[in-house]
Amino acid sequence: MVKKSTAALLAALALAAGAQEKRNWFDDPFVQVTSAMPGCPVPAPPGMTEEQMRKEAHVRAQHGTSCYRVGRCRLPNSYLYDKELIPRVAQYIRMDGRFDDSSVWVLGERRLVTLMGCVRTQEEADAMEKTVLLVDDVMGVINYLSVGTAAKPRYEVAKP
Repeated sequence: MVKKSTAALLAALALAAGAQEKRNWFDDPFVQVTSAMPGCPVPAPPGMTEEQMRKEAHVRAQHGTSCYRVGRCRLPNSYLYDKELIPRVAQYIRMDGRFDDSSVWVLGERRLVTLMGCVRTQEEADAMEKTVLLVDDVMGVINYLSVGTAAKPRYEVAKP
């Protein structure tokens, strides 16, 4: 009897741990664009638990289609742009040349580009934001770039 209850408890704990595991359920694109600043806090990749995903699915469906309904998107869902958009954003940043001395990651979600990582100056952070806004189909930029590597990041950091 003790063995059965121990096994059941272990199975329940494993199930609970699995339910809390974070995954990138919606396959939001997330890439490192530059890597010149050792010690820059690495952002956590996009992810959520299965329960969070279920709650988010309805919101994403509404937000994704409203862009098309009002005529601001040519595709029927604004999330459909991201897989193609983020590689173009990464290429544009790399080809620009002004940002080679930074460590930056980009995340795409609903035509919004989130910049995370470290730059040398505030001017560089501002210039990168303005540069990304020039990429076709980018609706907006969320700038979480830090000057230097010592500042507390404004994004969730990856677990070591």
